[in-house]
Amino acid sequence: MRLHVEVTGQGKPLVMLHGWGMHGGIWGEAAIRLAEDFEVHNLDLPGHGASEAQGDLTLDGIVEQLDAQFGQPVAVLGWSLGGIIAQHWAARAPHKVERLILLASTPCFTAREDWLFGMAGETLQQFAAELEKNHAATLRRFLALQVRGSEHERELLVVLREQLFSRGEPDVSALRGGLDILRDADLREQAARIKQPTLAIAGQRDKLTPPEASYYLAQVMPDARVVEVAGAAHAPFLSHTDTVIQHMKRFLHE
Repeated sequence: MRLHVEVTGQGKPLVMLHGWGMHGGIWGEAAIRLAEDFEVHNLDLPGHGASEAQGDLTLDGIVEQLDAQFGQPVAVLGWSLGGIIAQHWAARAPHKVERLILLASTPCFTAREDWLFGMAGETLQQFAAELEKNHAATLRRFLALQVRGSEHERELLVVLREQLFSRGEPDVSALRGGLDILRDADLREQAARIKQPTLAIAGQRDKLTPPEASYYLAQVMPDARVVEVAGAAHAPFLSHTDTVIQHMKRFLHE
């Protein structure tokens, strides 16, 4: 079975990759607005939404599925975990990925001795343990972390909770695989080899992937820049839709 993809709009193809535990429906108005200018391919990652938990759910395995799904060169927009996947795809298949938008993303989600801009490993381990006991409650807790500190925090949390299971519950094996990627992936060396034009959009108040991660990417990637969205946390495309869409369209039309 191929990945579930919703295609809207016309123009140059743009693939949208969502974050951990979510599905393509989370993009909402952002997908509609982008489809005014581009052919939007809004997909559910393996084991999320309408996509089955098929094949290898590691970072390499997911990228192989994406590469098989799209036969033509595309621009890729990745949010959070989706941004990590997008970076790895761009590094592995530069002939396939033409441009990158990394939204509230990072080359290394987990903090390390030489990387201070990530989540504590102990916190991520706790999420993994709680996932086995009650995955629904674990996902809801993760949502709360995504909007913490954002303008309109309560309203955003309502939107995220409404969307969370609107396409059914994600497969637990896919959730485990996603957490493994967040725990283990360290793409800092790889980032220097990603030569595609890249726009990193950071939320000023993001507690999960702080703006420093985006500025790091802009420093080491040959052709990258940063936009920092004031007042936004981990979901700028929901809290500051107009601002984010304007920056995305300007970049994609270059």
